[in-house]
Amino acid sequence: MSTSDYPYVEGGYTLYSNELCPYAQRALRAFDAANVKHKVEQIDLKNKPSWYRLVNPQLKVPALRTPDGTILIESLVIAEFIADEFPESNLLSSNATERAQLRLFIELFGTRFNPLVYRLLMTADVDEQEKHKQALLAGLEDISKELERQSKRKSGKGGPFWYGKWGYAEITLSSFVGLLVPLARYRSFAVPETDAFAAFNNWRSAILQAPGFTKFKPDDNTLNDAYKKFVADV
Repeated sequence: MSTSDYPYVEGGYTLYSNELCPYAQRALRAFDAANVKHKVEQIDLKNKPSWYRLVNPQLKVPALRTPDGTILIESLVIAEFIADEFPESNLLSSNATERAQLRLFIELFGTRFNPLVYRLLMTADVDEQEKHKQALLAGLEDISKELERQSKRKSGKGGPFWYGKWGYAEITLSSFVGLLVPLARYRSFAVPETDAFAAFNNWRSAILQAPGFTKFKPDDNTLNDAYKKFVADV
């Protein structure tokens, strides 16, 4: 392979991924749910191949090469591209209001859950840990409220999944729900079994049993080992 070349499938979809990256798992799950043939090139994040800079100069995963040679980066961009490119998969609603409500939920999750997981793991100070735990619980309570609201909407179909069945919300967010495993291991964090968190706990339980989740889920020990690098006091 020359320095101006990199591996890809001519005329097909090539996804550059890493099996432990929660962002890359979004793209994997989107392809799986849409039932679209694609090739996966695994990228070792500790030892990235020199050619990968030709695919994504930021050296992050996932990245996607489309059949016409276009390179897409950023997990949500790739997931939405797959949903739009294959509308017959019904990953996204055609209703503008329903799509807006879903985007708002993904944004809520991305601001009130994802960053706090990493802050909690990366903080050694006990008082700071407690502050992050309380902020995360507050975020989860708001997430639970929104799941409850959605279950009562026509598009929610009673839950527990966002659209009543495995779909775009779970494709894009389930890998981060899975990060509650290392949080429990390293920070003894647990979501309370109370009414305030009931909708979230029901959603999480459904996710953990869904084939679309388990197919790409690392086992707990592997996930814990992978996230040890983020833990400040281990």
